[in-house]
Amino acid sequence: MYRYDDLDQAFVEQRVAEFRDQTRRHLAGELSEDEFRPLRLRNGLYIQRHAPMLRIAIPYGLLSSRQLRKLADIARRYDRGYGHFTTRQNLQLNWPALADVPDILAELATVQMHAIQTSGNCVRNVTADHLAGIARDEIDDPRPYCEIIRQWATLHPEFTYLPRKFKIAVTGSPEDRAASEVHDIGLQLRRDAHGDIGFTVRAGGGLGRAPMIGQLIREFLPLPELLAYLEAILRVYNRHGRRDNINKARIKVLVKSLGVARFREEVETEWSAGRERAPRLEPAEIERMRAFFRPQPYEVLADFEVAAGREPAFQAWYRYNTRPHRVPGYRAVFVSLKAHGAVPGDMTSQQMEAVAELAERLSFGLVRTTHSQNLLLADVRQRDLYELWRQLAALGLAMPNIGTLTDMIACPGLDFCSLANAGTLGVARQIQQRFDDLDYLYDLGEIEIKMSGCMNACGHHHVGHIGILGVDKHGEQWYQISLGGSANGFTALGEVIGPSVPQDEVAATIGRIVETYRARRTEGERFIDTLRRLGLTPFREHAYAAHPAAA
Repeated sequence: MYRYDDLDQAFVEQRVAEFRDQTRRHLAGELSEDEFRPLRLRNGLYIQRHAPMLRIAIPYGLLSSRQLRKLADIARRYDRGYGHFTTRQNLQLNWPALADVPDILAELATVQMHAIQTSGNCVRNVTADHLAGIARDEIDDPRPYCEIIRQWATLHPEFTYLPRKFKIAVTGSPEDRAASEVHDIGLQLRRDAHGDIGFTVRAGGGLGRAPMIGQLIREFLPLPELLAYLEAILRVYNRHGRRDNINKARIKVLVKSLGVARFREEVETEWSAGRERAPRLEPAEIERMRAFFRPQPYEVLADFEVAAGREPAFQAWYRYNTRPHRVPGYRAVFVSLKAHGAVPGDMTSQQMEAVAELAERLSFGLVRTTHSQNLLLADVRQRDLYELWRQLAALGLAMPNIGTLTDMIACPGLDFCSLANAGTLGVARQIQQRFDDLDYLYDLGEIEIKMSGCMNACGHHHVGHIGILGVDKHGEQWYQISLGGSANGFTALGEVIGPSVPQDEVAATIGRIVETYRARRTEGERFIDTLRRLGLTPFREHAYAAHPAAA
């Protein structure tokens, strides 16, 4: 993983000192809340319903065991003993005291971490495929390019105050495990006819209000031109993006209003005009960055039947919670943060410390956070899987449900967020209770539920096979159901199937939807494929068949 040099460390420490003084002045009454707000947002600090919330950056989702231990220690001493992993691969603390935040940032700096640009109208944390570097279908490892983008975007003088927040995702495989097509910029590594590496570039994707799928801007961008082309896109956005209406300020609105052909023309013109002065990725710099992400010192091992003869619980875990590795004799292992009865994405300090120890013993001391709010140990020897399962099971982190209906994405909702209209955590528990039979879950197969407490779509409900959106109706919490969304290679936005349903009917409604699928599927057909074949009508009819309370 990337390691700070002296300049990086000095920069982060200087930023901590700066924010410490800003916080002191605010608490002393020398800076008003309006004056302090942009300063705290630049350091990842929000004010939520009950307390401040600090969002800590985990670039492209990669953590060392030392860093995970520090997060555990901070959560225990400065928060309530847990943290929440997000869909942008970051960690959020929901209960820090404002006066303690400078101390938290100082402790993060000791392990080369920070909260810079995790909020505000700037380029946010760059995300990547959680299987980067180990996926068998990978064209190239996206992480070196994520790090190059991160360094280029940090405090970039032109792009610190964009019209709105800006999100970039990079994927190195044909299967898009980073949801790149619903980002402001999505980059997909590919090779041209000569075998040279470059990027397919999409722009204008995004969820929230008026969700949109990113539009193809360039079929192939040569690798050396990466930063020059990103600068061109951001300059066009900075120049033309709306600043008079927060709901129309995202680049997706600009791409739609100009039209993709006109937007592409503007970008190409800007790129041509600025290429001579723009930063260019030289081979030496690319190789320098690649060196931080070299393959681990893998042993020469052979694949074998790991689960043969083992108990059914281990066999289920192996099937659902592990993935193939490009190196024989290894597997990638999901650490499930979706145990039934638990809050999706939450992890206690004790669990973090234990996983850090397991990573050191069994996975080269590295841990990855995922787009789906789980963790991943990427490099586990097959011979260690049984012992790892036993340890994770004892920690409550081995729920064998990855890719199933209860492996749902959920934002914190009204329980924490000041923007939310409705709760999500109670609905998540309701769904977990309704679908607690693992054999039934396995029969249903791959179903993605994604849930948000408001239109900002932090839970990515628009691209869930089943999307759930909390809405406020005269002070009561209701939930809108959509079907057909997807973000992993066949990107689609879900369609609302009808009236919203009351909170205590959400799980029952989903139950009727999945029973329609079971009755109408063909042999081996996935939920999303059945839905695409039949359309919404039969699902809508059954969803509301016993639902007179819908409104």
